[in-house]
Amino acid sequence: MAVYTHVSAEALGDFLARFDRGELLSAKGIAEGVQNSNYLVETTADRFILTLYEEWTSTDDLPFFLAMLDHLAAAGNPVPRALPDRHGVAIQQLAGRAACLIEFLTGVSVSHPTPRQAHAAGAAMGRIHTDLADFAQARPNPLGADTWRPLLERCGRGVETIEPGLYDRVDTALGAVLADWPRDLPVAAIHSDLFPDNVLMLGDRVTGIIDFYFACTDIRAYDLAVMHTAWSFDAEGRRFDPAIGRALIDGYTSVAPLSVAERAALPTLAQGACLRFLLTRAWDWVNTPADALVTRKDPLAYWRRLDAYRKDDLFA
Repeated sequence: MAVYTHVSAEALGDFLARFDRGELLSAKGIAEGVQNSNYLVETTADRFILTLYEEWTSTDDLPFFLAMLDHLAAAGNPVPRALPDRHGVAIQQLAGRAACLIEFLTGVSVSHPTPRQAHAAGAAMGRIHTDLADFAQARPNPLGADTWRPLLERCGRGVETIEPGLYDRVDTALGAVLADWPRDLPVAAIHSDLFPDNVLMLGDRVTGIIDFYFACTDIRAYDLAVMHTAWSFDAEGRRFDPAIGRALIDGYTSVAPLSVAERAALPTLAQGACLRFLLTRAWDWVNTPADALVTRKDPLAYWRRLDAYRKDDLFA
């Protein structure tokens, strides 16, 4: 459930009165997502998404996220902009939280993408990277490669409750990936979390790229590697679909060609992406009470992906 902060109809009506966006008809909490509270809001004028930013999202980062979305939208990318009130202010306060009224985009996220859908999504990422080439703002990646070992150490031997021996196996894999981690590839603003549930589609057409709250400045090809790990495997990380993997890369390079160095680095970048998601899931697993009303994501799904990338060149 992704509604941590509840908003009364009266408070939401007062909030909407700051905008010229019609009067409240209905509001429904959205279960998807794990970081912030989201509502689907319908007014007499249109539909919107209301997002209240919880403690996991620093309000200091919101100007970067919103500027990035405005930049992409101005270039024609299907991303959801935060809407300003009648005084031109986008970042509001509601129920003790920073809040934004956000454009509603049509489309649905696909659980089992086809190669054609994967190609379209890869091309959409390529366009985003191309259009962000002149985006001047920067935000360090709070979950970048330099943070992975400290995160493993904070998890500690608690990861043994997930699977015996996991700490040492992850420690060894981490050492190997960091030793090979590229330091001279092009860096830019990236999404860094483009899982299938963050891409909205109608048929084979991408109608929305959403959830930019992990966006940061990092290796551009790492963004593509993250996407490859998320789209090319089943949810448990047991089955790799080479057709999906090829379609993603082909779609991306149809818009944003990769250099020889970027292509060569993709296997290492993908292993790093697996470690990033394994470690954040492990942290949540170790630190979330077993009886909490939260569905913990299986860290081993990303260990299995990591193992697959280590055994074979899945980008061949």
